Amino acid sequence: MPQPYDLSLDQLRTYKPGLTRQHDFDDFWEGTLDELSTVPMTYDLVPYSYPVKGVMVYRITFSGFLNAPIDGWLALPAGEGPHPGLVLYHGYNWAFDGRLHETVNWALRGYASLQMLVRGQQGDSVDNVVPSHGGTAGWMTKGIMSPEEYYYRAVYMDAVRAIDILASLDQVDAKRIAVAGDSQGGALTLAAAALSDLPALALAEYPYLSNFERAIDLAPKGPYLEINEYFRRNSNPAIEDMAKRTLSYFDVMNLASRIQCHTWMCVGLVDEITPPSTVFAAYNHLQCSKEMHVYRYFGHEPIPATVEPRLQLLKDRLQS
Repeated sequence: MPQPYDLSLDQLRTYKPGLTRQHDFDDFWEGTLDELSTVPMTYDLVPYSYPVKGVMVYRITFSGFLNAPIDGWLALPAGEGPHPGLVLYHGYNWAFDGRLHETVNWALRGYASLQMLVRGQQGDSVDNVVPSHGGTAGWMTKGIMSPEEYYYRAVYMDAVRAIDILASLDQVDAKRIAVAGDSQGGALTLAAAALSDLPALALAEYPYLSNFERAIDLAPKGPYLEINEYFRRNSNPAIEDMAKRTLSYFDVMNLASRIQCHTWMCVGLVDEITPPSTVFAAYNHLQCSKEMHVYRYFGHEPIPATVEPRLQLLKDRLQS
């Protein structure tokens, strides 16, 4: 693949497409948050015997949006604390063993860590939203004809509730919580930071769900193609218009300006699943303190060179 296959790096740094926010965008999200607030903040913990010293591990189930049971892992450092907290979000249908081992590793570094397993995708997390129309295989078109029914409305609210749950624990310092994830998890990181005032830091690796209109036109691989397939099967232009209107409410580019905490992002310039321009679209609309790390020769994959910068930021902002 040519490097880069998308815009040049100079173009990416200034790429700032117009927002597609609807006139009621903020009202929609405030109403959705109000609906979340009616769900009791309850959770259950089941101890899990993990073969390592210095960490307490639990299977956690908490009440998500519309009272759906949301599954996850909670790992707490030994000692009274309060400890800095870290809410972790995983990629699209991609969390081997629920990312248990990653969650424990973060606790071994001193962070009370909660890994949320996305509804319907992983573990025992239940997706209880039933849309009034069909879609293509996957999650991207579930409920796409209505913002109120769209799949990611509930997922974004689950992501916010996960922060609330972690912040409520006696072992956690609610003023020192970060959110982090890659791909879909990067999108949930940005959405949660935009819709909750609790995060002190956001770490989003090559976030998904950004600049939908360009992603639909450009991405050669990955889940965005589910949307293209939906439009192939439904050729009425009015359906495409309505679907894109729905997606505009969930575009993290449109949510970016709501983020207040420091935001760290990274991108690989040969990423065929989240095209680099769509990542920069979100980044360039951030109005908070921010930093972007660019890796020319990497695609949609773990980038080893990001490990130390993320650890340093977490240490500087949550442990100092």
